Amino acid sequence: MTRLKRYFPFLKWPRPSTGLLRSEAMAGLTVGLMVIPQGVAYAALAGMPLVTGIYASMLPALVAVLFGASQRLSVGPTALSCLLVSAALGTIATPGSAEWVNLAVWLALLSGAAQIALGMARFGWLLNLVNAPVLMAFTQAAAVLILLSQWKALTGWVGWSGQASGGPIHWTSLAFGLGSLALLMASKRWRPRFPSVLMIVVISAALSYGMGFAARGGQVVGELPSGFPGLFVPAWPGWATLGHLLLPVLVITLVSFLETASSARVDNARSGVSWNQNQDLIGQGLAKLAAGLSGAFPTSSSFSRSALNLYAGAQTGWATIFSVGVVGLSLLFFLPVLRHVPQATLAAIVVVAVLGLVRPGQFRRVWGISRVEGAIALVTFAITVLAAPRLYWGVIAGVLMALCHFLYLRLHPRIIEVGLHEDGRMRDRHLWNLPPLAPRTFALRLDAALDFSSARALERAISDHLMQHPDTQRVVLFAQPINRIDATGVEAFATIRWQLAEQGRILFVVGLKLPVERALRAANELNPDRHLRVRVTDGELLDSIRST
Repeated sequence: MTRLKRYFPFLKWPRPSTGLLRSEAMAGLTVGLMVIPQGVAYAALAGMPLVTGIYASMLPALVAVLFGASQRLSVGPTALSCLLVSAALGTIATPGSAEWVNLAVWLALLSGAAQIALGMARFGWLLNLVNAPVLMAFTQAAAVLILLSQWKALTGWVGWSGQASGGPIHWTSLAFGLGSLALLMASKRWRPRFPSVLMIVVISAALSYGMGFAARGGQVVGELPSGFPGLFVPAWPGWATLGHLLLPVLVITLVSFLETASSARVDNARSGVSWNQNQDLIGQGLAKLAAGLSGAFPTSSSFSRSALNLYAGAQTGWATIFSVGVVGLSLLFFLPVLRHVPQATLAAIVVVAVLGLVRPGQFRRVWGISRVEGAIALVTFAITVLAAPRLYWGVIAGVLMALCHFLYLRLHPRIIEVGLHEDGRMRDRHLWNLPPLAPRTFALRLDAALDFSSARALERAISDHLMQHPDTQRVVLFAQPINRIDATGVEAFATIRWQLAEQGRILFVVGLKLPVERALRAANELNPDRHLRVRVTDGELLDSIRST
């Protein structure tokens, strides 16, 4: 049974009671009423037939909650994943065409297969390749691009050639867009649990129908096919086209899982359990496969809908089951209402969902913490915007810059000379203007692992000091921060020990951690020697120095 629960996480769900099902039904109804209009709006952002946004909100959500580790995530269309789809296909197909749909399905299938493979291989740690500043910058750049992409739909822009009534803007569309935007922002602030998105969609559809908005040149959703999606088997696109999709697939795989991580960490923290990122990778991958086979585009976890799910009182995956039921009923009975919804209203829905992602203050905060990371974030933002529609270059550039910074720090570890501070701690001697630990003594501390990246720096620090202070008799290595050592580190330690012994100097090593001590003893580098003294604590070291 334990193995079955491992592969089928839904078996861990609590047995439903009447009270539980009642609260789960209310949470599911709240999220379901929000995801229907959002799905249609996000499908427009992805350049897909609008009904596919609802398809992406049903079966993928069901699969993700059944096979994922985080029960209360809302999986479906998201603004960022839809923008990535649009960016990936913008140069090789026409939005809304059969070829576009076919390639979007391939994006869903390939990114889903990649996530499943990573989850089964327990490669969830790859999430750490993208640090917070890079993700923040990329997300904000994508949000800016999404907002710009909604300008025409929000204003009913028809171009500088104008229209029969004059002007490049369709003023009735602008009124629908700004009115919907104002109502959505007000309800988001004052009544976040109220299904305001659906209500505004219904009201705008009624107004549009009553005033003959479409007949006056306004852009509306139009006819949507009712009923559940059938099995969609994509046509083979050819190896050349598949090669063009490779980078976008990798970026969608990574970014969509980072979206999942932002929600899953909150969900699991509230539940008091550790996050099983590998199982969520599998669940999200299966959801993408379900989306592709439904004829939709790659899905992800929506932070806003997941937060609403938690806020509405969802406790288990049963809330998502009810939400999926609401979406299914909408496919059967609600689509005729969407026919008259103005495109400007859909644009307003996207704008409100994305506005919260634009937070310029985050750049200032990162800059205050680390100017290097702040610069990486700014460059990532700039590359993402300038490289549009090839947004993946922003993520790639940011990851490469962050990795280069990481390698630089590893190759230039912090090595300081220490002295005894008046508070009893060993601190940076030069920073705090402290006297040497003892006469003719060089005491240093390596604040890093002793491995191939730091070994030469440690050797150089000791040799440089001895060249400048040839009367030094004792070298003290404070090893408390060293939590790992590799073969190169062992060789460097042996070299330092041998050279000091040849020069008649004594090496003191203080506070070795067990993994490091085991490695050095296995290499016979801690054997008793009059030129090597191993001490456990700082107090033992000071007593030894004073007695010699």
